[in-house]
Amino acid sequence: MTDIRQLIAAERHELATLLKELTTGQWDAPSLCEGWRTREVVAHLTMPYRYSTSRFLLELAKSGGKFNPMSDRVARRDAAELSPTELADCLAANVDHPWKPPGGGFEGALSHDVIHGLDITVALGINRRVPLDRMRIVVSGLSPKHLKYFGVDLTGIQLKATDLDWTYGTGTPLEAPAQDLLLKVCGRQHAPTG
Repeated sequence: MTDIRQLIAAERHELATLLKELTTGQWDAPSLCEGWRTREVVAHLTMPYRYSTSRFLLELAKSGGKFNPMSDRVARRDAAELSPTELADCLAANVDHPWKPPGGGFEGALSHDVIHGLDITVALGINRRVPLDRMRIVVSGLSPKHLKYFGVDLTGIQLKATDLDWTYGTGTPLEAPAQDLLLKVCGRQHAPTG
């Protein structure tokens, strides 16, 4: 099996390459992240590379220790201050960065990159399929805490990937490609409903 760090680097490299080809209109287009355009999503994706731990903690303190409000405020501010070229270049320069979300390990880093990459590409109508070796790691890590975090209720529904040997939950099957099911778990509006 390929080392997960190599998979993370490949995902970041492919996304950075794609971002460099986007038009200004695409950078300003809505993403699947509610209230964020492509540029806010990329500002959020690159925040771990641009912020030291002490600066991150300061920003968190400014938001009363609440991550989501801090993340939104910082993404909006940074998206206004940094150009699309600067944001794409930052991602490209950090494909091998060792960042991991607290408690998430490298699997969490891969999930973060994959999900936010889909937030951009799906919203823009770009037909990009996340390679299945990456998608397998991401969906295999899903748990009830993820559903709770995103406010998604899958009671009575079994997610069943059509492109991987993967299911989650019990009940009426909802069959779709794994990346579409992942968006459903993340509460994205584009997600299949059955």
